[in-house]
Amino acid sequence: MAVADELKRVPLFSGLSQRQLKQLAKDFHERKVKPGTELIKQGEMSGIDCFVIAEGEAAVKVDGVEVDRLGPGDYFGELALVSEQVRTASVVALTPMRCHTIQFWHFRAFAKKNPDVMWKLLQHVAGILHNEQSRHASKAERVPS
Repeated sequence: MAVADELKRVPLFSGLSQRQLKQLAKDFHERKVKPGTELIKQGEMSGIDCFVIAEGEAAVKVDGVEVDRLGPGDYFGELALVSEQVRTASVVALTPMRCHTIQFWHFRAFAKKNPDVMWKLLQHVAGILHNEQSRHASKAERVPS
């Protein structure tokens, strides 16, 4: 499957035209990963890439606890596309993986020419913030006074 076709499966890029997908695909690089490889590490500035999984499965861990599993069509590291902050979770390959990666400066150049992508990313980040806020609020409600 061509990189552009694999990117179309990603919700962040699903609304792009075939021309836009091909243009974006030029800035992605393929990376093959062995099981047990820690692709990003929580609390560190571990790279400047966003990953799209083409094949394989990975575990998302927060404070050493698995909180999610990712597979083909999933992506992670997208917050690195908008801010150069430390990683908020670790992602570890559970199986052999094939990923496509893009560095933030390539993504930013593309997004400036395609504001609909930046809008989707902004909506995604707002969703993350909302979920975190809800999670913290529900924890506060459970604490006895």
